Amino acid sequence: MTRSRTASPWRTSAMAGAGLLLLAGAAQAQVTTPTVVNPTPEAPHPLAEDTGSILGFTLENDLFARTDRGYTNGFRFSYTTSEAGTPDWLLNTVRALPLFPDAAPVRSSFSFGQSMFTPKDITRQNPDQHDRPYAAWLYGGAAFLADSGDRLDRLELQMGVVGPYALGEQVQSTVHHIIDVNRARGWSHQLHNEPGVILSYERTWRSLYVAAPLGIGFDLSPYVGATVGNVLTQASAGATIRLGFDLPVDYGPPRIRPSIPGSDFFIPTSGFGWYFFASVEGRAVARNIFLDGNTFEDSPHVTKNPLVGDLQLGVAMTISGARLAYTHVFRTKEFEGQKGGDLSQYGALSLSLRF
Repeated sequence: MTRSRTASPWRTSAMAGAGLLLLAGAAQAQVTTPTVVNPTPEAPHPLAEDTGSILGFTLENDLFARTDRGYTNGFRFSYTTSEAGTPDWLLNTVRALPLFPDAAPVRSSFSFGQSMFTPKDITRQNPDQHDRPYAAWLYGGAAFLADSGDRLDRLELQMGVVGPYALGEQVQSTVHHIIDVNRARGWSHQLHNEPGVILSYERTWRSLYVAAPLGIGFDLSPYVGATVGNVLTQASAGATIRLGFDLPVDYGPPRIRPSIPGSDFFIPTSGFGWYFFASVEGRAVARNIFLDGNTFEDSPHVTKNPLVGDLQLGVAMTISGARLAYTHVFRTKEFEGQKGGDLSQYGALSLSLRF
């Protein structure tokens, strides 16, 4: 895995005139602007330094699955710097951590978002005590991503608030009024206000890459991760496989935690590309405030399942400097007595723009 800076090999000649011509040709090659080329099996990360920054938006909602329960809505805005956009003092701090390789370029990413959770029956003023409680999470985050081409390391800190200050009732009521559906009536029983922190680390490997005729190729990216905090504490492992045409350099579309990780950044290898993807993940959950309830005071809660699995299927395409993706997620039961079938479902739309 190398990052070419476009140097042309040349051989000396006994003839002075030929030598001068070769020297001139080599000098011209030294200043040629690096370009992105189509991937090959020997070069799955065909990049010079990437100078693009990325704006992203992700919307997740169970409306895509024609339901209105559980994890019912989430949105996330993000800004990701170019490889050269991380300040030197911060870059040196990140490189001092043993989690990141010394030579890998480091991007910074900043995000803002909200997630909402409701029980199955939102028409009840007194919610079912055996169903998950109403809850919302409003947060800001900062992350560092080190991409060495065949490996991505991501460290993220999220800080925010759970409870009425997270504005879940106001946002859901406004949206339900706009789309003319039943208003959720049990928000007065939501979790109490509590500041929240989530610190997460993930490592993803692009372990296999095969290019086929006509630009069709695939890659396989297994990963492991760990998360600690009063909002969420868990360990996770899984893998993503992609199959498509002129695969962009990324690790799958971005998602909202807790989820199968993707990447906020992408680097297209041509003017147009697309891929199908599928992912699986298993999580061992020690704490989930949206099921366990508040940390420091009594609140509605249910008995969570310590082992949870996700399956996701989707499609993504890149058009010049834009990436658009849809993901459909199937999740096993998260708590004892969960109603509504064996798997909960929701969809995710994401749009990323390079500039």
